[in-house]
Amino acid sequence: MATKTIARPRTPVASEDNAQDPADLLENTLSQLEALLWVCHGEDIDWCSGDGPRRLDNLLWLAAELARKAGELFQMSEKARRGALETGG
Repeated sequence: MATKTIARPRTPVASEDNAQDPADLLENTLSQLEALLWVCHGEDIDWCSGDGPRRLDNLLWLAAELARKAGELFQMSEKARRGALETGG
């Protein structure tokens, strides 16, 4: 049985979510969620063979995306805070 090939960038890409097809975004999110749940199960995980490397790659991809989004949110909040300080709000 062949393994599923996931259509996604090998590394996280900066804010191109709006340009991507919704089906691709859904497939990406489901792959990340599957990896997260697989890790949460935690029983006899072999990170070096079988599905382990692919799941680890997806998990690291998820962590990188969350870090990128958190950074973007921080920048937006700082911009809003500075704007409020400049207008006296």
